[in-house]
Amino acid sequence: MQLIDDLHAEHDLIEQVLGSLRAFVTTRLTGHGDPADGARFLAFFRHYAGTFHHDKEETILFRALVERAELPGERGPIAALTGEHHRMGGLLDGLAELVGSPLAAEADRLRLKELAVDYSRSLWKHIDAENSVVFPQGRERLRRFHVLDLPSRPMTDEEQAAHEAGLALVLRYPPEHDAEVHRGDGCVACPSYGITCDGLELEWWTDLEWEEVYKRSDGD
Repeated sequence: MQLIDDLHAEHDLIEQVLGSLRAFVTTRLTGHGDPADGARFLAFFRHYAGTFHHDKEETILFRALVERAELPGERGPIAALTGEHHRMGGLLDGLAELVGSPLAAEADRLRLKELAVDYSRSLWKHIDAENSVVFPQGRERLRRFHVLDLPSRPMTDEEQAAHEAGLALVLRYPPEHDAEVHRGDGCVACPSYGITCDGLELEWWTDLEWEEVYKRSDGD
């Protein structure tokens, strides 16, 4: 399905720019880097990751899963991931107040680092959950309802400019690796697991899928 393939590919750039954001913040905390690049990072995450990428997930993929594959939208993975989009938007608003500022106060420096770490780790884990659970399972569930493709859309001029800014920022600030962030596949990688979502099996599996598991268990 081209839409899911596109969303997966878009994650690759978003991941890199997250690492670049962390590198930029590290540079700013040492008194270097161009404060104007803060606005470029914000534009990338608001317009490319947000109004382009996240919007396509919510208004095309998630909507199709609810309306055409009969999956719940008010709970489970779809509600959890949509909620994460909103939460991360709030973190981005906090970053907007500091990322291009002079950072004269120590409290501002500490807060900027805290927000950058929270935002990047949250979005990295969010990407892992989508790549390993929602995209492959969503594709399969849509296929069961004979939905083999979904429409996408081209970027607006503003989104295209944000995309190109992201590519330039990755070159200017080589992505920083966070050795303390725990990433992985499956529902356990999702920051909402056990909090606002009980996992794919409990939220999405049908009675037939559970029966198949029980049959296999009996056979063992």
